[in-house]
Amino acid sequence: MAEADQTIDGNLLAAKSLAHFGVEHMFGVVGIPVTSFANRAVSLGIRFIAFHNEQSAGYAASAYGYLTHRPGVLLTVSGPGCVHGLAGLSNAMINTWPMVLISGSCDQNDVGQGDFQELDQIEAVKPFSKFSIKAKHVSEIPNAVAQVLHWSASGRPGGCYLDLPSDLLHQTVTIAEAEKLLSAAETFFVNATPETHVSGIEKTVSLLRNAKRPLIVFGKGAAYSRAENELKKLVENTGIPFLPTPMGKGLISDTHELAATAARSLAIGKCDVAFVIGARLNWLLHFGEPPKWSKDVVFILVDISEEEIELRKKSVNVGAGLVGDAKCVLESVNKAIKDEPFCLGKSHPWVEELKKKVKDNVVRLEAQLAKDVVPFNFYTPLRIIRDAILAVGSPAPVVVSEGANTMDVGRAVLVQTEPRTRLDAGTWGTMGIGLGYCIAAAVASPGRLVVAVEGDSGFGFSAMEVETLVRYQLPVVVIVFNNGGVYGGDRRSPEEIDGPHKHDPAPTSFVPGAAYHTLIEAFGGKGYLVGTPEELKSALSESFSAQKPAVINVIIDPYAGSESGRLQHKN
Repeated sequence: MAEADQTIDGNLLAAKSLAHFGVEHMFGVVGIPVTSFANRAVSLGIRFIAFHNEQSAGYAASAYGYLTHRPGVLLTVSGPGCVHGLAGLSNAMINTWPMVLISGSCDQNDVGQGDFQELDQIEAVKPFSKFSIKAKHVSEIPNAVAQVLHWSASGRPGGCYLDLPSDLLHQTVTIAEAEKLLSAAETFFVNATPETHVSGIEKTVSLLRNAKRPLIVFGKGAAYSRAENELKKLVENTGIPFLPTPMGKGLISDTHELAATAARSLAIGKCDVAFVIGARLNWLLHFGEPPKWSKDVVFILVDISEEEIELRKKSVNVGAGLVGDAKCVLESVNKAIKDEPFCLGKSHPWVEELKKKVKDNVVRLEAQLAKDVVPFNFYTPLRIIRDAILAVGSPAPVVVSEGANTMDVGRAVLVQTEPRTRLDAGTWGTMGIGLGYCIAAAVASPGRLVVAVEGDSGFGFSAMEVETLVRYQLPVVVIVFNNGGVYGGDRRSPEEIDGPHKHDPAPTSFVPGAAYHTLIEAFGGKGYLVGTPEELKSALSESFSAQKPAVINVIIDPYAGSESGRLQHKN
């Protein structure tokens, strides 16, 4: 039999389709009916990172999409596996990152009869995906794969879903037919840069030129579009101060002289024109409304989605809306400014006012950080961690920050000097992303150390994935701030301690002094227990140098934290 007449099954055709369209990594949990699919993908050169839990694998796939600018792919089994995968898919949708969830499903002939793990998965994913498709015959697989990969990254990125019934995976086509199907599907796989609507560029430049107190605000949308060079050019050519959102940090170094992060309240409260690039006016930016923002502020919005800009026009004064990829839009803005340059200058009253406030707040923070407080509060260990991360140099480690107090205080203390080196709970405030994001960062950014700074509650969501770190020998150091529970253990007032179960631990309490560092040791990783500055410095030095999987269990005073959730800024 000629090779072209030989047959391949749906598992191999699905794997070939992913490889053909450039997929290099997959994340997931295998089982019936997708185990052979995963094995076939590995045999074709796709690296499969196997997790313990689909939620963590889904978070990894979503972050991978952000970090690589290519869809992250999650593979799950049917029914419960698909449902668990929705955590990652919804996270990708909310954060507007490209991701594809692929799930096996029950035999099409048995639908409606209570088959093993039966679920109408197309219906289940609808609220969390921008596009979904079910391949009903083996010949439809290449086309379906091409479509979900395309739609996840086109326009405003987001999550897409592909359903592969178990009977389809065992159907066959000839090799010749498979090649024709793959070639035909290429017409659906378009990965072009979105067109930039240049209308509004002239108005934008005019608003910035005539502003008395302009401010540039940028977020993870600008990071996703790789707009860092254009942003830096804009800032340095115009002298306009800038404010990144938490995951926008590092696009321009936090140490830049025009960084206004340490004077955030003053910057957003007094600016008269805000140029917002790749960041939505949601809760993270106080919706662009008073009292945090001036009632007279004029916004210039850059977003890939026209609908997003139109939405904000209903509640704030939008002087200009630029629809398009942030990098492309900024190229046009910079070109227009070059033709008629302007620059605020270091002695401009607005620049001087912000710089003074930044200096005052930094001095105040550094005075607090300079104290070695034992038992640890949050500031002392975060200062030591900050200094250790900065000492690594370039390439800078990717920092994954998760938790309540740990993330909130860490946002003010930890310094980002390079793009896309901060991952945190994001737009949705998602807890449980920690280990998944760490694994995604290690896979997507080979050569970089990954450092997770996590509360003990956040760590608990995905702690078992430390075994995954060890199994794949990923350069991830997980630092757990152990204060005995959510916000710090039992914070109940006397009147709250009542009822027949009053002797139970508080809903916010964990086992005091939990030995989290021993968990990774069970799998052959390195664990550290620290409670003093010297112990923490030693553990960081050793683990950073080794670049091997490690957990550092940092014992924190349980009364050091406070309840948190929304961003709190006192500067």
